[in-house]
Amino acid sequence: MVGARITVNGKETPVAPDAPHTTVLDFLRERGLTGTKEGCAEGECGACSVLVARPGVNKPTDWVAINACLVPAVALDGQEVVTSEGLATPGAAGTPPALHPVQQEMADRGGSQCGYCTPGFICSMASEYYRPDRCAHEDADGAAGHGADAEHGPNGFDLHSLSGNLCRCTGYRPIRDAAYALDRPAEDDPLARRREQSPPEPVASEYTQGGRTFLRPATLEGALRTLRERPEAVVVAGSTDHGVEVNIRSRRDNCVVAVDRLPELRVLRAESEYVEIGAALTLTEIERRLDGGVPLLDQLFPQFASRLIRNSATLGGNLGTGSPIGDSPPVLLALEASLVLAGADGERTVPLADYFTGYRQSVRRPDELIRAVRIPTPLSRTTAFHKIAKRRFDDISSVAVAFALDIEGGIVRKARIGLGGVAATPIRSLATEAALEGRPWSQETVDEAARVLRGEGTPMSDHRASSLYRSAMLGTSLKKLYAQTTEAVSS
Repeated sequence: MVGARITVNGKETPVAPDAPHTTVLDFLRERGLTGTKEGCAEGECGACSVLVARPGVNKPTDWVAINACLVPAVALDGQEVVTSEGLATPGAAGTPPALHPVQQEMADRGGSQCGYCTPGFICSMASEYYRPDRCAHEDADGAAGHGADAEHGPNGFDLHSLSGNLCRCTGYRPIRDAAYALDRPAEDDPLARRREQSPPEPVASEYTQGGRTFLRPATLEGALRTLRERPEAVVVAGSTDHGVEVNIRSRRDNCVVAVDRLPELRVLRAESEYVEIGAALTLTEIERRLDGGVPLLDQLFPQFASRLIRNSATLGGNLGTGSPIGDSPPVLLALEASLVLAGADGERTVPLADYFTGYRQSVRRPDELIRAVRIPTPLSRTTAFHKIAKRRFDDISSVAVAFALDIEGGIVRKARIGLGGVAATPIRSLATEAALEGRPWSQETVDEAARVLRGEGTPMSDHRASSLYRSAMLGTSLKKLYAQTTEAVSS
């Protein structure tokens, strides 16, 4: 990795970390950029957030906020990063820098008290400030309105962009007020102008220190060849799961292979029979590129961790970990998704319902990668995702249930139900599906099917919920779906 560099606040900076697992957070702090803080080392508090130039959806470049505590510094070789210090405009000799509009509003409206979390809030807020499709809501008379809903400001600011940032002293009202006071970026704003140019291309990298190696292959073929030669290698994309293991459990792998920038894993296309989603596209990219094309996924996205995590997390990573409480598997099971597994000898397609074989185990071989997720079309019209957790957002589920039903003439013609958190793997609720199909969509049918659903899986008791609670939530979830959809289905 000779000559590896990261552009930080407009200046190229050599990358020479102590170890391949050294995070962007530590890399920046070692260079005096101490606005980036460590609060939790798990991607939950947002004190470490920074901006990264990434391929845009509506512009060539988007400024994307990520958790610097989770990403290895070597993963950003050749990339472009802006910290809270880099947002301000340098002043003339002997004069202080001019505050960025986000920084100014936070100061004017009292959005900072102890200040520990403030730089992270500012970077997350700046990412939303520069979102190209953010626009003011208007009343009927054309005047600036009060926002489309409780989670959007009159300036179009999406409060979900701050869902991964925690403040423990000031409170959120002045921070929200600062966010809602932001106007559009000025025409001469350098970071706004930067969006019109393409982001840096990914750099193929190899860094070895202390017997441990970080690899970023240039092509899918190169990645698969590495996996065949080094079956012990660990594959990472956004590092939102692996980074926690590194920080909290001191995980140290001999070989880490990054696949998040492989072009072959970043394709999204709609074919006549399915929608194919590249395994290395981030959830934010999927959400904005699909633009409502898969409604059940739209219900998933706001409940999947936080915007900071969704800016890095991928479907390939969420499925690859094999966690029984991952948020995406129940939804994809209900959508009857399949996975395209790529190996050195070719590709094979596996239904997601057949993919998981045990706790964090699957049919994927060590020399294979998840290349894409395929969702068959047409899509079911009645869908819902119910995540039962202690917090409304940014929490791990106790139970997750996804529904996809075709109801025609008051009869359930087809039912697909995905469950998470009730067995060693995510599962399809086959018995409940059978109890619904061919029956009237009625209270009687739902009550009978709910009793079946309560008995699906093998829920256990842990610190999140008891087995009895999980079973109860399964049955309640189907009744909730009926209550929510009866009027819509009958109209």
